[in-house]
Amino acid sequence: MFLFSAAVSICGGFFVFIEHFPLSTFHQICYNTYDTFLAGVYCERHSKIYFSFFRCDGVRPRPTASRYRYSNRTRFQHRMCKYHASKRPLGDICKIEPEELLSAAGLTFGEPFLICGGPPCQPFSTAGKRLGINDPRGSLFREYVRMIDVIRPRFFIMENVKGLMSSPLKDENGKNTDGKVLDIILEEFSRLNYKTVYGVLDSVNYGVPQFRERFVMIGSRDNEDIFLPIPTHFQMHQDPSYRWATLNDCIKDLEDFPGDCADFSPARLKFLKMIPEGGNWRSLPPEIRKEAMGGAYESGGGKVGFYRRLSYSQPSPTVVTSPIQKATMMCHPTKDRPLSVAEYARIQQFPDDWKFTGTLIDKYRQIGNAVPVGLAKAIGQALVATAENNAIIQVKRIRGTAIHEKIQEAIRLGGNAYVDTDSPEQFL
Repeated sequence: MFLFSAAVSICGGFFVFIEHFPLSTFHQICYNTYDTFLAGVYCERHSKIYFSFFRCDGVRPRPTASRYRYSNRTRFQHRMCKYHASKRPLGDICKIEPEELLSAAGLTFGEPFLICGGPPCQPFSTAGKRLGINDPRGSLFREYVRMIDVIRPRFFIMENVKGLMSSPLKDENGKNTDGKVLDIILEEFSRLNYKTVYGVLDSVNYGVPQFRERFVMIGSRDNEDIFLPIPTHFQMHQDPSYRWATLNDCIKDLEDFPGDCADFSPARLKFLKMIPEGGNWRSLPPEIRKEAMGGAYESGGGKVGFYRRLSYSQPSPTVVTSPIQKATMMCHPTKDRPLSVAEYARIQQFPDDWKFTGTLIDKYRQIGNAVPVGLAKAIGQALVATAENNAIIQVKRIRGTAIHEKIQEAIRLGGNAYVDTDSPEQFL
């Protein structure tokens, strides 16, 4: 029995999820929408799944989005919910009482095994202007805490973008303070008497054919020996099944059968045709780079995503919500087109028979915002091992040789400690 996490929308919505069940069940109910809150409970006594779907009405559309588009997107959410879920009371999470969830599930306080969720990513994201916990969407974190405080699950998982680690608190004028969002989060869970461990995990280390770093925090109500999942896949390993997965492993067979797929503009395609597999704008002849890059040519940074053609021999870069954006292009390794919806789904480890509804843009967004199955599975396995108290092989002593000390350090980095993934020497 494994637990699987839900997807998190960088557009402002989040999921809360409580479950403990096989992969086949996960495939039937887990989905991603826009500005949403999915909640559920797992009852250890009855071994049943209960979940509910909520719309976060307090989240406003972006200034660039018209009322018409936002209304259509809301209707799209409801279609997705109807397609994938069966038990889904709707409402504004700010107006939903925890007792209502417990009553609908037939549970009492303290019975749920897990609450798993990701408060809105955008306020914490390093990809754009970070508004921190003072952003209205950041207040949904308070709703997540409120549910945990009252429901008192045995465990919780909080997942988010890695930018949460460095996101500063803002004052009432929107200016940075010396405080950190993470400090507030830790204080809140400490107030609830939950033991926590947290860190940044890269999906590629858990069998996912993609570099995708996510902040993960696990909490225990009963002070159990929780830990972050130990990496299962490595850049170098004597057994091929334990090496990083590559694009060749997951999408090669779709090369001539892409299905739904976006298109590059003729202007961009002109330059992409000159890029070799694994290259980017720096692979262009020097005399035309400035023309291809436009104003970005003079900007700082590595600009590695401009005119990027992927490589079959490597894991994918982080799958984003659109494969055709200029700064984060996801061009197929050998074809002059972006990755298709089916290829996106393979990289995120959705099953081939998973149904995506909505427009082409909606489909890419759903997949790009998801948490890969491999990472979610590893987190779930770590929790199940903790719950069953069998994560550690107990021995009288650990041998003190240098090789055993290195193994223990590798376990420490993969498990109980915060790992700074900006310091790659830790993994050598």
